[in-house]
Amino acid sequence: MSRVGKKIITIEPGVTATLAGEVLTVKGPKGELTRSIDKRLSLAIEGNTIQVEVKKTKENLSSLWGTYASHIGNMIEGVTKGFSKKLQIEGIGFKVEMKGTELVFSLGFSHPVIIKVPSNLTALIEKNMITISGIDKEAVGAFAANIRDQKKPEPYKGKGIRYEGEFVQQKQGKKSA
Repeated sequence: MSRVGKKIITIEPGVTATLAGEVLTVKGPKGELTRSIDKRLSLAIEGNTIQVEVKKTKENLSSLWGTYASHIGNMIEGVTKGFSKKLQIEGIGFKVEMKGTELVFSLGFSHPVIIKVPSNLTALIEKNMITISGIDKEAVGAFAANIRDQKKPEPYKGKGIRYEGEFVQQKQGKKSA
């Protein structure tokens, strides 16, 4: 049994959830999200609640059950509040600037690193901080991870791109005899 899957998901005021076949659509003040639901699960939308249930099968679907319940909760939160991730750039000469819909990074390579911002996300740059925001939690996290992969923080000086609040264990350098 899934503890997350058993919980009843409440729909916030101003949000509508509709199920058409196996596709769940959630509309809210910030936008609209859709997700296809696995055939082995069923959704019961009653008033302002959604209940995820497992159809009678012989398979153990508790992990799938909880995952979809969490996805639906994230969809509702996304169309009401939205999600954001902050990235911090550390290092002398490391910088980022916005040119149109692209982020142009100077990360110590011989060439600039250019990353196009997806249309469903927004990027805001303040000094050495990048704020990625949008209504889809997966898209925000994936894009932030893609940016971080361009120059991960190195363990000796801590230079690179890291999440806000991320702790990087510093290693001790070589000692002279």
